[in-house]
Amino acid sequence: MRILFIGDIFGRPGRTIVKDRLPGLVQEFAIDLIIANGENAAAGFGITPPLAEDLFEIGIDVITTGNHIWDKREIVDYFQAADNNHSVARRLLRPANYPAGLPGWGVYEGRKKDVPYAVINLQGRVFMTSNDDPFRVADELLKTVKAKVVFVDFHAEATSEKISMGWYLDGRVTTVVGTHTHVPTADERVLPGGTAYITDVGMTGPYDSVIGVKKEQIVARFLNNMPVRFEAATADVRLCAVVIDCDETTGRARKIQRVMLE
Repeated sequence: MRILFIGDIFGRPGRTIVKDRLPGLVQEFAIDLIIANGENAAAGFGITPPLAEDLFEIGIDVITTGNHIWDKREIVDYFQAADNNHSVARRLLRPANYPAGLPGWGVYEGRKKDVPYAVINLQGRVFMTSNDDPFRVADELLKTVKAKVVFVDFHAEATSEKISMGWYLDGRVTTVVGTHTHVPTADERVLPGGTAYITDVGMTGPYDSVIGVKKEQIVARFLNNMPVRFEAATADVRLCAVVIDCDETTGRARKIQRVMLE
């Protein structure tokens, strides 16, 4: 089984390049399952139900998110409207280690080309808001997941926390990818237990920017510390992703490959 994971889709530029380049990626790498982080899809801050539906329509199977999931309040109603596991809204995830009782889900189990798979969304705690322990939440979720192919998006700030999660889950999941920092790392590898790992996949969006936002605004903020409404940049748009080749019968990864398209 071959899995394509697309890093943090940022605003209209990110959505446009995904729409334009996804068919070619699927064909080139013979992709079976497509996952993407979409928490920045709405002008860099959150995701709306129509944008989630648009991403599903172009072929993305599951959308993960992170700390910006609540930026667009209408997403709460979208989660609450999902009445069963087959509702399309169930395929939009928020971190599983958020407090109990919040709208949405942190894990999705489905089938693609008759292969069972699971996607787990977790959020780190270092330099981020206080959430439940993602390591122990992962343990609890893995007790219930039946699929052998298990993909984990760990949305976290600190590289040490991401790397620790990779080692912690090695041999128990197919893949652990890091998201959130919007800067791709060059440490992709398959760990000894058969888990594909990368610290950060990188952003799918405008790189003539400061992690997606117009660079002039961010530089000014560092100089004067005055509040400003951030706007998504538009130039030097790139698609950052990884392709994972795995054995669907064991869940072990064979290979992970970085992809960057301009």
